[in-house]
Amino acid sequence: MIEKAPETQAAPSPVRRAWDALGAVLDGPLTGLAPWIVLAVVEGPGRVAWAAGIALAISVLFVVVDLLRGRSLKLLGVLDVVFFAALLAVHFVLDQAGQDWMEIWVGEIANITLVVIAVGSMLARMPFTIQYAREEVDEQYWRTPEFLRINYVITGVWAAAFLVAAIAGFYGDAVLRDSDNLWTGWVIQTAAMLFALQFSAWYPEDPRPPLSALVAPLAVWLIPVGILIVTMDGGPDWLGYAFIAAGVVAQAFLRRESR
Repeated sequence: MIEKAPETQAAPSPVRRAWDALGAVLDGPLTGLAPWIVLAVVEGPGRVAWAAGIALAISVLFVVVDLLRGRSLKLLGVLDVVFFAALLAVHFVLDQAGQDWMEIWVGEIANITLVVIAVGSMLARMPFTIQYAREEVDEQYWRTPEFLRINYVITGVWAAAFLVAAIAGFYGDAVLRDSDNLWTGWVIQTAAMLFALQFSAWYPEDPRPPLSALVAPLAVWLIPVGILIVTMDGGPDWLGYAFIAAGVVAQAFLRRESR
């Protein structure tokens, strides 16, 4: 009697691996925020329509892929599509003066809209992060006080980050009259987003990691900020070098503490 060789599970195809990787990305709230990040990166003089169009395409893609994967329709994903479709339509309706005004204030409009979405979702007792969290947590935990509290806190942190970004952008545009200001247009806004993103990963852990685990990845941010200060005239050179040195020292210290 000839024994059959044990069946081995075929390795997933490259297409399947790519699909699974995309699915892992789509299960986090960063996907709902990705179109807004694209808008912030692409928008500029003469590029608002392009930025809105690309952000809209990404929003629609994420919604369609989520539905094809059998996932629930996310509030933030739907609002992404509505906002960027409206932004694109309004841009083409405006005259040249209106388009010039939009180029200046589109960043603040986007950030304030995100504040309204985050705060509104909490007031509606459906913090926007909860739909993403449900994709990763067993249904038995969905209605527990701890699960709800964690999502309220994380959504609140995102709302605060959006507000900080809006205030920084407004200060740069309205007070400094400099939309390209390194600090108000990029450093402060990006730092707020990075903190919220890192907090979202750190806060739900049980047991919660030490505070150094939250701060350590953010300390890396000091180094590129220092480089930008030196290379883009964002301040005196000594300040840039101080940021770089602080980033290196903080990384070494926090790495030692985490051992």
